[in-house]
Amino acid sequence: MQLIDGKAVSQIIKQEIAEEVKKIIEKGGKKPHLAAVLVGNDGGSETYVASKIKACEEVGFNSTLIRFNNDVTESELLKCIKQLNDNVDIDGFIVQLPLPLNISEEIIINAISPDKDVDGFHPVNLGKMILGMSSFISATPFGIVELLKRYNIEIQGKNAVVIGRSNIVGRPLSILLSLNNSDGNATVTVCHSKTKDLKEICLQADIIVAALGKPGFLKADMVKDGAVVIDVGTTRVNAPETKSGWRLKGDVDFENVAPKCSFITPVPGGVGPMTIVSLLQNTLKAATNVK
Repeated sequence: MQLIDGKAVSQIIKQEIAEEVKKIIEKGGKKPHLAAVLVGNDGGSETYVASKIKACEEVGFNSTLIRFNNDVTESELLKCIKQLNDNVDIDGFIVQLPLPLNISEEIIINAISPDKDVDGFHPVNLGKMILGMSSFISATPFGIVELLKRYNIEIQGKNAVVIGRSNIVGRPLSILLSLNNSDGNATVTVCHSKTKDLKEICLQADIIVAALGKPGFLKADMVKDGAVVIDVGTTRVNAPETKSGWRLKGDVDFENVAPKCSFITPVPGGVGPMTIVSLLQNTLKAATNVK
């Protein structure tokens, strides 16, 4: 069993991005600029956005954080998005999800310019991805494919099972893995809460991606020997023994599943760091107008 070290890979990619930024500046260009819009004080969102800002500093990006209270109106948020769309100094921006219930995530996502949608959530970018065209790819699926590539894990011709069908991870990842290109060509099964015989389906998988948000869901008896397991779960669970009082737990029963795997991602330190670095890659792409 080999651990897939997302933290180490993300550091390598950050170095690669920093070199690109250095070249841009040496040629008289400007630093890429990423903005983040944060509504409220959700603990997970606060941590994630802080990590993004730190990552921007590490690679030489400019970053801007725009905060709103939970009582912000949808129209106020749309006004902010229009300003960011029109600001030529901002190369890409994200609106951190989830949003308050009084605000439509669909309306907000659709208002973001596809050319600045570095989260890859806009229907235009999702549509281009489905067609195999160059686009901004959702950060977590992008990061997962990059991890597989960096560890020379064969995807072509393999049976892949994606557990979870969210628009942010499950659906886009299933499409990426099945695309007719060097990073795809897998036979993909998407499983969800209505799937019958889930255990039997998983036992046929060469690659399993657990992305459903249920801690410890994937058990050892659902995984065949030698499978590759990617754990996307990041649920906060109570842990009185820790300083924070909580710890992150993945969707995989890691202790019992890991011995059966050829490769597996830990939580934390697996997919999480790759999500952030993929956002940086998208921002660099936006800044250099590489479509």
